[in-house]
Amino acid sequence: MNGPTGVPREDFASDNHAEAHPAVLAAVTAAARGPAPAYGGDRWTAAAEAGLRELAGPTAVPLLVFDGTAANVLGLSVLLGPGDAIVCADNAHCAVDECGAVEAMLGRKLLLAPAPDGKLTPAAIEAVLGRCTDVRTPRPSVVALTQVTELGTCYTLEELAALRELCDRKGLRVYLDGARLANAVAHLGCTVADIARFADALSFGFTKNGALGADALLLMTSGIAERAPYLRRQQGQLASKMRYLAVQVNALLDGGLWLDNARHANSMATRLAADLEVVPGVRPAHPVQSNAVFVELPPPATDRLRKRWTLHPLPAGATRLMTSHATGRTDVSELVADVAASLT
Repeated sequence: MNGPTGVPREDFASDNHAEAHPAVLAAVTAAARGPAPAYGGDRWTAAAEAGLRELAGPTAVPLLVFDGTAANVLGLSVLLGPGDAIVCADNAHCAVDECGAVEAMLGRKLLLAPAPDGKLTPAAIEAVLGRCTDVRTPRPSVVALTQVTELGTCYTLEELAALRELCDRKGLRVYLDGARLANAVAHLGCTVADIARFADALSFGFTKNGALGADALLLMTSGIAERAPYLRRQQGQLASKMRYLAVQVNALLDGGLWLDNARHANSMATRLAADLEVVPGVRPAHPVQSNAVFVELPPPATDRLRKRWTLHPLPAGATRLMTSHATGRTDVSELVADVAASLT
C-alpha cells in the first residue's frame, strides 16, 4: 500500500515483502556482464561456498537453492531412508505453510508434536516416538527444528544441545530450517557455527534477509553429502545460471551485511513491540526474540487496520507483524499510530 505521499511504504505482513537490498541488486547487475560457466562452475559460486564454509565450519558442504521450501525438501531428502518419517512441531513451516511439499515430493509422513511456543522439547519428541513402536507406524528418523520458529521464538544453544543429545541417544538425525537463521544469530549473539554444530543439515535463508531469491543448504555431517548434488538436480534446484544466486549470497556475506540486516530487523521489531505495549487494547501473544511481533487485537480494530496496511492475521486470532532490513523508524511510528487510532 502507498503512504500519504503516494510512495509505496514498508508493510509488516512479511519480511518476504521487503525490497531486495541495494547491494544485492548491484551485485546481480555486475555479474550480468559477459558469459560464465553454468551449473555452479563459476567463480561467484566458488566464493559463495567458501564464504558459507567460513561461517558454518570448514567441513560444511554448501548447496545453493532458489528458496526455503526447496532447501527443506532437499535437506530432508538427504537425511531420510526408506520408510522413514519426520518429527516436527505442529506449527512448523514444513507442516503448515509449504502446501505439503515434503509429503508430496518425498512421500514421507510428518509426525506432529505440540509446540505452543514454537519450540520442540525432548519430552514432546519422546511422546511421538512412543506412538511409533512397530512396523504398522512410520519410523521416525529425523527431527526437524525451525530456528527462528514460526512464532518468532528462538531455541537457546542449551535447548539445542538438549535436543541433539536426545536425538543422538535415539539414533535420530537433525534437520534445522534456518529461513531466518540470521535473526536467530543476531538475537543469541552467537555464530552460525554455534547453531550449525547441532544439526546434520540446515538451511541458511537469504531471501528474507535482503536477497532477491536465494537460500543455502548446509550439510554438516560426514558421509551425507554424496547424493545431495544429484537430489538437487532431480528436484529442479540446480540453477543453470547459478552465478545469479551466488552473487546475492556474496553481497550479503560481504562485510557481514547479512548480520547487519538481521540486527536491524530485530531492533525494529523490539521497538515496535515496546511502542505497542503501551497502547491500550493491544496484548502481546509471544515473546519478541527476532523480527516477528505477535499481538492480539479486537477484530474490528484489525479490520480497520487492513484498510491501510497489509497484515497477516493468523487463524488463532493473533496478528503477526514482521520487520525487515528495510523497515524504518518512521514505518514503525506510523503503524503504531494507526493501531492506536483503530482502537478508539
